[in-house]
Amino acid sequence: MTKTKKNVSDKIADLKDGVDWFYSDDFKIDEASKKYRVLVDLAKEIEKDLAEMKNEIKVIEEDFSK
Repeated sequence: MTKTKKNVSDKIADLKDGVDWFYSDDFKIDEASKKYRVLVDLAKEIEKDLAEMKNEIKVIEEDFSK
């Protein structure tokens, strides 16, 4: 089974949903720490993806400036 890579927009939506969980009626204190760690990792992944996109854009800009 191949794992599909989520795009940045989907990851941001997942992050928002995760944060919303903390304010929802579904919130459970016993799950909060685990959920928080997962969301921190997701936020770091999003930051990495955005940095890669920024670098890619810079490369494209350099190609077009020639």
